[in-house]
Amino acid sequence: MSVVIVGGNDGMTRQYKDICKAYQCRAKVFTQMHDGLKNKIGSPDLLVLFTGTVSHKMLKMALHATTKDTRIVRSHTSSATALRNILQEHARKS
Repeated sequence: MSVVIVGGNDGMTRQYKDICKAYQCRAKVFTQMHDGLKNKIGSPDLLVLFTGTVSHKMLKMALHATTKDTRIVRSHTSSATALRNILQEHARKS
């Protein structure tokens, strides 16, 4: 399963990826707006939006970049526990 995380804290990027790996997911994490972000998102199975730490512009870009088959989950909290709860519901843990 592929997961794209938009938002969150810069210092948590490695931890987000490690949590996703524990649930057998490949993860891309975008905590800040970059050039070409729309093209880098691709077509993930799950899009996690940490709405408390993401700009409106980045949120809109992420939503427009995904396909109709992508499940979208929004979370106001960008903690490791919030990500674990989301993955527990949508992915299978190893």
